[in-house]
Order: sequence, then structure tokens, then C-alpha cells
Amino acid sequence: MGNEITRLLVQARSGEPEQLSAVFESLYPELRRLAASRLNGHEQTLSPTILVHELYLRATTGEPLSATDRRHFFATAAKAMRWIVVDHARRRSSEKRGGGQIAVTLTGALAASSAAEPQVLALHEGLEALGEINPQQREVVELHYFAGLEFAEIAELLGCSQRTVYREWERARAFLHAQLKD
Repeated sequence: MGNEITRLLVQARSGEPEQLSAVFESLYPELRRLAASRLNGHEQTLSPTILVHELYLRATTGEPLSATDRRHFFATAAKAMRWIVVDHARRRSSEKRGGGQIAVTLTGALAASSAAEPQVLALHEGLEALGEINPQQREVVELHYFAGLEFAEIAELLGCSQRTVYREWERARAFLHAQLKD
């Protein structure tokens, strides 16, 4: 299946954008599972289906997707999912500050979902700082946290050992914890 995905991505970059739709169709169940694992209990206003569909819209409009293979596609998808979640949190945060919305009484569910928004934005800023220091650690976090991939899957995608991925995860996690405490 990996070779088929690579072939479709090459065709999409070569001027056959409809092949990108075939890539999404082939990987949709896996992308939806990854989105569900990413959103599990953290974001109540954004569903896995919406996240994957937004990913598809962003990938098929504007500049052509430059993914070269399955690994690159999932790395790109993880980054896009991160940006979608961050953009969503920013929009909701700006709406809370009087973005012309009608006032609504808070319920427990609304309070829980709005509490996660500052964390998403702080995590985004921490990832930007981490990317300046160690891009591979940022990629591991994006693939594990935002795309929901297991360490074994990340090791396969990055072409390194599972132990290396776990070590990079632990270092990145320590860095992000320090950043989030400040």
C-alpha cells in the first residue's frame, strides 16, 4: 500500500491533483482514527470527521501538496492537523472576547472545552520554540500528539529505532513541560 500511496502522490505533484483525492480515500479510515485519537476528550467542538475534512480541504486547495511518500504525507498531515486545531482554538478564543456572538450561559461541557484552548495555544508556542532548537523532536511530538501515531509507527516513518523516537519524545516532553510552566 505504501508504494501505491507514493505513486499517487507523485502523480498528484505531476499535475494530476485528482490523485490526491485517491490518497485521502485510501487513507481516510486511518486519518480519521488518528484525528479521533488526537481529539479524544480534549476538543468538544471539533470532531474527527471535521478535522479530516478540513485537512482534505487545505490539502486540495491553494498550493499543491508536496508530499513525496507515505511518511512525508503523514508528517504533513500531522502539521496540518496541528494548525487546524490551533486556528480553531484561536477563533473560539477571539469569539469569547466579544467577537459579536450572543451571550450564552456556560454549562459544564462548554467550560471544559474552553479550558483546553489556552493549553492548545501554549502548546503551539512551545512547539514553535522546540522547532527552533530541534526540528526532529518537534516532528515526533506532532506525529505522536497531533497525528496519534504510536512510537513504532513514528520510528518506521522517520527511519530510526523505536528507542530513538521514545528518547526524542521524552526530551521534547521535558522541554514542553518547562515551557508550559513559565
